[in-house]
Amino acid sequence: MNKLEQGISAQNVKRTSTATILTLAYQSLGVVYGGISTTPLYVYKTTFSGKLRLKENDEEIYGVLSFVFWTLTLVGLLKYVGLVISADDNGEGGTFALYSLLCRHVKRSNLPNHQDADERLSTYAIEDSADTWQSSSLKSFLERHQICRTTLRVFVLLSTCMAIGDGILTPTISVQSAVAGAKIKLEGLHDGHIKLLSCFILVGLFSLQHHGTHKVAFMFAPIVMAWLLCISFVGAYNIIRWNRGILSALSPAYMVRFLRSTGKEGWVSLGGLVLSITGVEAMFANLGHFHPISIRAAFTLLVFPCLVVAYMGEAAFLSRHHEDLERSFYKAIPCGVFWPVFIVATLAAIVGSQAMISATFSLISQCCALNCFPRVKIIHTSSKIQGQVYIPEVNWMLMCLCLMLTVGLRDSNKIGHAYSIALTTVMFTSTCLMVLVKIIVWKERLVTAMAFFLIFGSVELLYFSAAIYKIPFGGWISLLWCLIFLPVMCIWYYGTTKKLQFDVENKVSMSRIWSMGTSVGIVRVPGIGVMYTDVVSGVPAIFGHFVTNLPAFHQVLVFVCIKHIPVPHVSEEERLLISRVGSKEYGMLRCIARYGYMDLLEENDEFENRLITGMVMFVESEDQYRHSGDDPDILQLMTSGINHLGDNSVRSEEARRIVDARESGVTYILGKSTAKAKKHSPLVKRWSINGVFAFLSKNCREPTDMLRVPPSSLMEVGMIYHV
Repeated sequence: MNKLEQGISAQNVKRTSTATILTLAYQSLGVVYGGISTTPLYVYKTTFSGKLRLKENDEEIYGVLSFVFWTLTLVGLLKYVGLVISADDNGEGGTFALYSLLCRHVKRSNLPNHQDADERLSTYAIEDSADTWQSSSLKSFLERHQICRTTLRVFVLLSTCMAIGDGILTPTISVQSAVAGAKIKLEGLHDGHIKLLSCFILVGLFSLQHHGTHKVAFMFAPIVMAWLLCISFVGAYNIIRWNRGILSALSPAYMVRFLRSTGKEGWVSLGGLVLSITGVEAMFANLGHFHPISIRAAFTLLVFPCLVVAYMGEAAFLSRHHEDLERSFYKAIPCGVFWPVFIVATLAAIVGSQAMISATFSLISQCCALNCFPRVKIIHTSSKIQGQVYIPEVNWMLMCLCLMLTVGLRDSNKIGHAYSIALTTVMFTSTCLMVLVKIIVWKERLVTAMAFFLIFGSVELLYFSAAIYKIPFGGWISLLWCLIFLPVMCIWYYGTTKKLQFDVENKVSMSRIWSMGTSVGIVRVPGIGVMYTDVVSGVPAIFGHFVTNLPAFHQVLVFVCIKHIPVPHVSEEERLLISRVGSKEYGMLRCIARYGYMDLLEENDEFENRLITGMVMFVESEDQYRHSGDDPDILQLMTSGINHLGDNSVRSEEARRIVDARESGVTYILGKSTAKAKKHSPLVKRWSINGVFAFLSKNCREPTDMLRVPPSSLMEVGMIYHV
């Protein structure tokens, strides 16, 4: 290839890369920026919902605009776009991404079923640079003190509860604020009509969730883009017509003057101002679906400037129309374009709500994977878009809560006050986790991490303090949500962890089982028995309970452990670890199926094919695979892409037995266990295990629903765990 051809190829690659980035930036508008783009609908209205009022010199409106601009700049542009978006976990973002990074570096935070082989996963890779004294000291402190690791986990779960609450608050406030604009042109409408129309839209929105969003997702980006262009054009029109001097409000001096002149009321109003960055966390949470450069490009080139112009235009209108404070957004729209803007606003509110609902499904799916939420039915709605899920129970719960807030709250500003607490909690959590990541993962100096905290944490704490003041005026909604769901998540995690510890501590000896066979008359029956367990070595207690009461098991028995690793994804090539249990004549194998917190379990048929293939590959090539890790009997198998076994692919006698046993049928053995606290346990533990955890276990989805096991092939074994 000559130099000219090389130059053209390089230019083509660059042009293609740029086109790809711009395409992703355009697509991110509908997924990432639906929430933050609709904030002009309610920010000014919520900010001035208290005792703060506009005076003749317009100093309040200038101060509010200055706060909005610098909040978008500091938190949106500098913190998230500039810094936080770089803290990805193998391309994934969000609170769990930061937490999983920390878990992998602070090794003692792992569950009892952790294996050294897990650390050799390609996505598990941790920083191999030398620790600084700061990172070494902090890691050592966290590893020594269980209470600190527990506090960090609860802190993350608290933020998660608040983020899940956004799935209720965003649809409620966005749809209601958008629909309320119709009252300006249709004077016969009253609040009852607005609530009824909002409820109709919300019911329709949640009723369509089971179809997935991939069929209509192509419409999201143009709707949000049209909305951003509309509000920017309207904003520019209002600036030119009403007050060109509003540009001076971008000076930070107006923030100081605002707080000085308004005092307590100005500080309290910050709880409404913080809503201007509603949905900013979505830039980080949706990182896995888009390239970081595309998210940065979309926010910097379109979203940020359009929002700034929109807020400036509304402030310019308010400076000349103090009487329209409660409905300034729609009042500022020129009459000739009112209805087109109203329609686009309603569509944008629906898109923003859809994005938060989908994010809530994804977040709860991650919580289930990490044993922090009771089992629910998770449906993958798209074969093309990874991570797009639908959860029926959560969907209808969100819908009912949205309708309750819409109908039950006379003042929609209370929703904004609840939102401000949820928003500031999530942002402050990400700031704290980023400080730990900077020190432990990135090995940055303590002074650099603390500078990050002082700059952004102080701003968020200022807003949080103002939001706390609004607890009696609607902020209690977010707290009530957390008081219900945080204990549920913590107790479920505690209960499942205790059950796992029981399994680890009460493993039975294979030699004892085998010697017992002569006395109880254990027989082997045709077929393959698949016994699900949480332990990764030894024989689980449930098996000893099984053969004691039913002294027979299958010709081929495999213990399957489905384990979630603190990484976003595990590749198909690294999914299964096959090992032998006991000596060869026992005919027992173990399969550890590893998944990341963003991975979904396969359909049962697909997993069964992969499992049988892996077992055959193991027994045929047992001596050829290199040992991996400290556990000498675990061999890693590359089973990706093999869906079935033909007769010609089976070479050894044991492999032939496995294939023949499959022809006789596969039976799935699942422990239906009940956890009970020990007799002399503390009262709190007995209440948690015997009360809450038992109730959740009885009323959540069965493990068979999660594993998609056909009822005709299922055998359940009951057992009581004393934890």
